Amino acid sequence: MSAIENIAANSDLRKRILFSLMIIAVYRIGVHVPTPGVNGSVIAAFFGSQRGGIFGVFNLFSGGALQRFSVFALGIMPYISSSIIFQLLTSVVPYLEALQKEGEPGRRKINQYTRYGTVGLAIIQGYGISSFLKHSHYQGQSFVLAPNVGFLPFEVMTIITLTAGTCFIMWLGEQITERGIGNGASLIIFSGIAAGIPTGVFNTLTLIKNNEMNFAIALGLLFFMIAIIAVVIFLEVGQRRIPIQYSQRGAGKQPMGTPASHLPLKINFSGVIPPIFASSLLMFPSLLAQFLPAGSMSAVQSALSQTGVIFNVLFVALIVFFTFFYVQIQFKPMEVADNLKKYGGFIPGIRAGKPTADYLQRVLDRINVGGALYLSVICVLPTLLISQLHVQFYFGGTSLIILVGVALDTAQQIQSHLISQKYEGFMRGTKIRSRRVRI
Repeated sequence: MSAIENIAANSDLRKRILFSLMIIAVYRIGVHVPTPGVNGSVIAAFFGSQRGGIFGVFNLFSGGALQRFSVFALGIMPYISSSIIFQLLTSVVPYLEALQKEGEPGRRKINQYTRYGTVGLAIIQGYGISSFLKHSHYQGQSFVLAPNVGFLPFEVMTIITLTAGTCFIMWLGEQITERGIGNGASLIIFSGIAAGIPTGVFNTLTLIKNNEMNFAIALGLLFFMIAIIAVVIFLEVGQRRIPIQYSQRGAGKQPMGTPASHLPLKINFSGVIPPIFASSLLMFPSLLAQFLPAGSMSAVQSALSQTGVIFNVLFVALIVFFTFFYVQIQFKPMEVADNLKKYGGFIPGIRAGKPTADYLQRVLDRINVGGALYLSVICVLPTLLISQLHVQFYFGGTSLIILVGVALDTAQQIQSHLISQKYEGFMRGTKIRSRRVRI
């Protein structure tokens, strides 16, 4: 209760939290605003039958907007994809790398390019999904009410609507980041995933009521979920701390060589990037099959079924690959070693320069093995629960990592605001007068 009381007593933090909740409420209202020209009941029935497929995953991250085919059907994923693409390009393209080193002005330019990339991805995705809806049927009924919406063709109206919806969500996320408690895009994804939890719980209770699931199995599943969440939290905050000593700190009470700080290396250094990249690559053939003539890619589509062995083996292999690939791009051992040498820091027992970089690389490779194994187990978990225990919602995988990660980051943001407010309150009323020195 003390934490809640501290938040209630902090006026600035209270305003930020209320503002963030208001923005999330606006987003959740927009999820229920339908796109013009679509047959809502047919689309809802189609996506309801695709819970275990590619559209079920997309619907999860859109917070149910795709199943309703609302103006927010694309969600914030085009923005996330664009951010990841430019984050990777900053390590490959010299111009973007130079912008990143410029500081705040360079980051603003990269953010602007990210917004342009978001619009481009939204237009491409909007065109693809509008073409699919216009030329497809479900149970003999068309997804589209009419080929034209007013004076515009259905495809043009859908592209404009979905692109505008994605841009509006992107703006909402930026408002939460600037005026709220931070992590705007992450909180929007968090709210979308969390919105599906009550429906999943209700579906599970319905299975128990209809004797389609044993109560003992459901109770064991509950304890299993709690244990998995605890493991995810433990590993998400887990670090390998490498002690750092500074030779300049030999003056005063602190003897030379005393450990003054450490270099933290997270177990899951790459976050949710490897699962997102791996699932996107594996889902592309299934997504392509939706737009090609029936039967042209049926063999590939059946082989890459999410409950199949081939899909899961490739999924794990790609997660391992992208875990090492992303870490190699983001973490530069030689740069870290040079910075330590520049400021007089060193790792005890390791020579400065290249030996330090080699040591950091060895440690990072070992950590990546554990991180890749952890991501693989968590991401394969939903397939096992759905296929073996007939769970009616996605528990585990990227969604669970996002939920736990965003919750931890938000808690840290709130704690930082509380500490900052206490510091300002401590300094309030204190005047530091300069001492006049006469020469």
